[in-house]
Amino acid sequence: MRGYFAIGVEGISKPMNLGNLMRSAHAFGASFFFVIAPAFAARETRPADTSDSAHHLPLYHYAAVGDLTLPRGCALIGVEFTDQAIELPSFRHPSAAAYVLGPERGVLSAPLVARCDHVVKIPTRFCINVGVAGAILMYDRMLSRGRFARRPVNPRAVAEVWPRHVRGAQVVRGRKARPPKS
Repeated sequence: MRGYFAIGVEGISKPMNLGNLMRSAHAFGASFFFVIAPAFAARETRPADTSDSAHHLPLYHYAAVGDLTLPRGCALIGVEFTDQAIELPSFRHPSAAAYVLGPERGVLSAPLVARCDHVVKIPTRFCINVGVAGAILMYDRMLSRGRFARRPVNPRAVAEVWPRHVRGAQVVRGRKARPPKS
């Protein structure tokens, strides 16, 4: 998959939720993680972050929304449960993106929403846990930006096999194809 992504949270108040989200970000291949005005020290996340993600991807702390800096060309995407937000299944993820989720018992601040290039929502009946929301978001990005075969219409059907390249040779139906004769 080309591009990169980051995950961040604003005003998070529960260390276990942040640890869970950081572990998921590490598992899904995030390039960096950021927090804006957290209510606790990042070291408190260790019990939930069993992959020790802070040693594998950069973790940036920002005291306020105005301090947030992102790489040039990186789209900031807010994740918020509002009527104006784009539903996640209809959203085309940018190649370079930083996703930011809100606090457990609140919403993204108005200054942060104003900075966002897009605002998306997970189409659920009500708000869900921030760690779960982040995992769903990253899974959706992986599915939509990755190169996966289309799902078969019939559950018993065999999934479509896409050609892959392994060391310059094409793989067809699980076997390495022979190079063309010259």
